[in-house]
Amino acid sequence: MNFVYVLGSVRGRDRRTYVGWSVDIEARLARHNAGLGARSTRGRNWVLLYAERYDTRGQAMSREIALKRDRRFRAALAQLMDSDPTLGRTT
Repeated sequence: MNFVYVLGSVRGRDRRTYVGWSVDIEARLARHNAGLGARSTRGRNWVLLYAERYDTRGQAMSREIALKRDRRFRAALAQLMDSDPTLGRTT
């Protein structure tokens, strides 16, 4: 299975989302939080906000591109971090 995921992180007033794809979401999240993921994710505490499952890598990658362009959807997910003060907080 292939997954598309949206991660969220909060540092002070700075809220960020990150969209990616993987075959193992838990391992990928651990790599992001260990500073071994994409450069833009390093030094932050990330939590999984959203995920979708696809049969093929191509489908997952196409959906990843669509989610990266959908800022309204990502902003709505980022608001979840505001409603739960423990989600994605970095001290």
